[in-house]
Amino acid sequence: MQLDQNQLAALAAVLRFGSFELAAQDLHVTASAISQRIKALEERLGATVVHRGQPCTATPVGARLAKHAEDIGVLTSALQRDLGLDPGQRPSRIRVAVNADSLATWFVAAMAECEGMLFDLVIDDQDHSANWLRRGEVSAAVTALSTPVAGCDMAKLGALTYEATASPAYMARWLPEGLTEEALCKAPCLVFNQKDQLQRRWLEIYVGTSVAPPEHFLPSTQAFIDAALAGVGWGMNPQMLVRDLLREGRLCQLTSDSTLAIDLSWQVSRVMAPALAPLTTAVQRAARAGLVQ
Repeated sequence: MQLDQNQLAALAAVLRFGSFELAAQDLHVTASAISQRIKALEERLGATVVHRGQPCTATPVGARLAKHAEDIGVLTSALQRDLGLDPGQRPSRIRVAVNADSLATWFVAAMAECEGMLFDLVIDDQDHSANWLRRGEVSAAVTALSTPVAGCDMAKLGALTYEATASPAYMARWLPEGLTEEALCKAPCLVFNQKDQLQRRWLEIYVGTSVAPPEHFLPSTQAFIDAALAGVGWGMNPQMLVRDLLREGRLCQLTSDSTLAIDLSWQVSRVMAPALAPLTTAVQRAARAGLVQ
């Protein structure tokens, strides 16, 4: 079945902006024209592609089609670049899954190198970001996998190193006798979300215990640091973000020489890999500068 590119562009714009009206402005057509294109696409497919609302959201079919439309844009831009043609005014858009700590530490440097490319980032735990690739919902991902996802090329990036940290006041209140099992069962810890296993992994490695401490859920890299400074809890913070705070004594290590290194890899859909070669180069360069090799 041949898909109409104008209909796909309309779908991608509606989902990007969450509105038929804003999509129409972006594509320089009327809102009625956008509505007609979406309706024609749905009739052709026999399936709904957009949940009409404020904002408009994708159905599973719509999300897959919108991703396909964006992939076509990336591939077209790459072809124009290779042929020395004018790529036009509209930059290509790429959807990438990346963990929040990489975004807060080194990944933005890679984005800055990719002029003419717009990013649609999906934030997920490094242990789960590959699932977005498996579902075909992103073209590339920063993952903690050591083997390639089926249909993807993989490059090892280096390790993001974490420190188990807390404020001096927190240590004095909750862990005055050190990391005893009794104290750890009562001392609150910081957890990014339900997928975050870094704190439990650290406890198993350095304390040798499977205690389940009380947990604060804070889905923000900066909030993790702020909460540790405020004495709310202890947590695993990227070493490069807390190095100065440790040196100044505003944060403490829970125990000396107890870093946790998480190896990261870059995985990119094999179909998209040639078109995304400049992005892959930028990611590898940023990782060499920001991660432990």
